[in-house]
Amino acid sequence: MLGRFLEVSVAAPDVPASLAFYESLGFVQAPTGDGRPWPYAVVTDGRLSIGLHAAGVAEPTLTWVRPGVASQVGRLESLGIELEHLRLGPEELHEVAFRDPSGQLVAIVEARTFSPPRPPPASQLGWFEEYGIPTTDLERSAGWWDALGLVAFEPVDRPFPRVSAAANDLNLGLYDLDLRAPVLVYSDPAMTGRIAALRDRGHRFVPRLPRGLDPRGNALLEAPGGTWLLLATGLE
Repeated sequence: MLGRFLEVSVAAPDVPASLAFYESLGFVQAPTGDGRPWPYAVVTDGRLSIGLHAAGVAEPTLTWVRPGVASQVGRLESLGIELEHLRLGPEELHEVAFRDPSGQLVAIVEARTFSPPRPPPASQLGWFEEYGIPTTDLERSAGWWDALGLVAFEPVDRPFPRVSAAANDLNLGLYDLDLRAPVLVYSDPAMTGRIAALRDRGHRFVPRLPRGLDPRGNALLEAPGGTWLLLATGLE
């Protein structure tokens, strides 16, 4: 129903500063089209694409692309999904947006807004695992995403209560964790060394981790614009 995953869309009031941040971590730019009427850039590490929006995006948004998006509106509403906004004008990129039970914004657009570049070298963050969504009701959130076509697995308790929901091109983590915002999750058994190297280079980290995350092997890296990247030794 959702289509093919496109990007995590984030607010980037200063697009050049955001580009410099991600490029310093090994991401590369992807060629963008003219579908957005505001400054817009995309960076990718080969597994995850991040859309940097100077306007039009106020919070992290999971964006899929599906031709004929207008035809999906009835199906979404039949699931009890209330639309946040609907743009189907003749002179605009067709888009529908709505929220999951935790408040995570989800968008489906009519067409791609960038072209994939050549596969970049590995980033300095490790392996992109999943997009982590804080929720207070794991069962409800898992059922909601399952109805949209993702496969929700059994909940686990370590390192904190969570459910994984998988699609072909994106894994979601539903976290019963005291996070105030969703996170881009990267893992590496040697993450402690990566974190130390990033600190030495002056990268900004969130000073206090939520309960349930061991600061000896985890850290929250903050991007320009406020996006959080969770760097984890492991999620098992």
